[in-house]
Amino acid sequence: MTRVLIVDDEPDILLMLRLTLEAEGFTTALAADGEKALERLDEAQFDVMLLDVMMPVLDGWGVLERLQGRADAPAVIIVSAKTAAQDIARATALGAAEYVTKPFSVSDLKRVIDKVVAS
Repeated sequence: MTRVLIVDDEPDILLMLRLTLEAEGFTTALAADGEKALERLDEAQFDVMLLDVMMPVLDGWGVLERLQGRADAPAVIIVSAKTAAQDIARATALGAAEYVTKPFSVSDLKRVIDKVVAS
């Protein structure tokens, strides 16, 4: 069973993704900011992290930087409203496996998760 850590500061997005992904058979955990996400990674192993970029406390860029060189780092899929080419390039340079822009369809996001897990 694929374990997904969902990291976003919007409670509605956290809930929607959790309910949708669990209905698809994924196991999920939630974090509302980057610091909480790193704490969750210290507590459990995840296959994939869905990571927003714009968050309080520690943003997605900071999380990506802290994940570099970490042996237990999950594959990261950025899920962000930022659509600029330089943001996508920065995420890739920092190790993100994929970049999905908001708004997104859940079926497309599921396909991206399945693709990342399979690779």
